[in-house]
Amino acid sequence: MGRRSILIATGWVATAAVATLIGLGAIRLVGESLTGTPGGVRSAAEIERALASTEPAPTGTTGVAPTGPGTANPAPNASSGARRGFATDGGTAVAECGPDGVRLVSWAPAQGYRVRDVDRGPDDDVEVAFQGANREYELKVRCIGSEPVAVADD
Repeated sequence: MGRRSILIATGWVATAAVATLIGLGAIRLVGESLTGTPGGVRSAAEIERALASTEPAPTGTTGVAPTGPGTANPAPNASSGARRGFATDGGTAVAECGPDGVRLVSWAPAQGYRVRDVDRGPDDDVEVAFQGANREYELKVRCIGSEPVAVADD
């Protein structure tokens, strides 16, 4: 091996070492914002307290034919009754009973599913259908007393 080859190899090794040191210095300078969790790491007890103290907010918006997460807007003078959440493998929904019957407050498909059809009410019963590639889940809800209850589809 010639003297020139040794110099070239030494130059490559030196360049790689300098680049590595510069990269490590930059990471140390940027610090936790690049490598850490924003806001720090929370314990299981902190997460449980945070989840217990807040009520989940409805997500998304509604339209004539919703195809994603949706919420229904209550009538201005409608009194809210009992609310209950329902879950299927295709998605989740929240329903409430009121003076005009049951209505869907919100619904959201699971990953890999979409909302195929929604009857949000208020009515005697409401339903939402979640369509996946190989399966469909329908959720039908009625008020029994003043409680929303999932019922078998007729």
